Amino acid sequence: MAVNENLNENNSQQGSEVVRGVIARAKGEPVETVNIVVPAPGEHDVVVKIQACGVCHTDLAYRDGDIEDAFPFLLGHEAAGVVERVGDAVTHVEVGDFVVLNWRAVCGECRACKKGEPKYCFNTHNASQSMTLDDDTPLTPALGIGSFAEKTLVHEKQCTKVDPEADPAAAGLLGCGIMAGLGAAVNTGEVQRGESVVVFGLGGVGLAAVAGAALAGASTVVAVDVDKRKCDVATEKFGATHAICSKDMSEDDVIEAVRELTGGFGADVAIDAVGIQPTWRQAFYSRDHAGRMVMVGVPNLTDHVDIPAIDLYGRGGSIKPAWYGDCLPERDFPAYVALSKAGNFPLDKFVSERIALDDVEQAFTTMKSGKVLRSVVEF
Repeated sequence: MAVNENLNENNSQQGSEVVRGVIARAKGEPVETVNIVVPAPGEHDVVVKIQACGVCHTDLAYRDGDIEDAFPFLLGHEAAGVVERVGDAVTHVEVGDFVVLNWRAVCGECRACKKGEPKYCFNTHNASQSMTLDDDTPLTPALGIGSFAEKTLVHEKQCTKVDPEADPAAAGLLGCGIMAGLGAAVNTGEVQRGESVVVFGLGGVGLAAVAGAALAGASTVVAVDVDKRKCDVATEKFGATHAICSKDMSEDDVIEAVRELTGGFGADVAIDAVGIQPTWRQAFYSRDHAGRMVMVGVPNLTDHVDIPAIDLYGRGGSIKPAWYGDCLPERDFPAYVALSKAGNFPLDKFVSERIALDDVEQAFTTMKSGKVLRSVVEF
């Protein structure tokens, strides 16, 4: 009998089960594939059998201790799968539902929800209990999900039902990075038909912002990156009308190039998908007067913004951070899966490679090389 089968037999009386999962045991150390114990679901909990999970930069940040110090982490959060078990009080999903997992499961009761702004929910739901190592060490699930595992335990409202015919590898990416970039353009930036948009940084999030701007009907979509390959991908696959390879350009030259491509005025919407001072500055000054700037690239803990106050005042417009693309999963995930199925949104093009669970550490190395949009673990 296999080891997992023995452990599952030992845990059967408690209703828990043992599966394989990828953990980060200590800061900066290579990840490990180990046995983890998934407890029986509490009243509002759900056990999801994972079919696919994207390898996101946020998982690398957890591994490297850049988010919090609550090791060991159960990594993974961009996932799709099938509901396998439900708690006694679950009404949101049923066994057999195909779902994309979302880390902002709105509570409906906090001050943001009561103001009619559930996209800013300050008290999102998570599972009622921890998954553990087989020695009972509790695991911290990445973004409250932990889906680099054959199965995971989440709150029922962390599950969003979508078309079961969707490719899990593509659909799962809506759970984080793709929705962050797409929502930065459509929801936060409120790109309108005929407007001009510039996006700085063409990783998965930035390219999703490019695709979102094109979907919203922007007439000019300028993609900016230091890597010419990414610029080419933006125009060939994701809807950019122009691309600027900024590798050998000064910051001011990039700003001027954007203005030249937008009638000499600057873009209606500028999106920074990098999160460092140079791209923040470029995005700020690449806007038209009263243009909107969106911050979706996450800055580090020590970075800062240095803009003269008179420029902040005099240029007008708005500067808005995009949290999870200001999405509402129940509204947005099914809609974009449907658009993808109809051929109107290139969700499948974000999947660069399909890998096994044991390949996550190598996928982090590949990610750093900039040669992939998303590696996706398939189960």
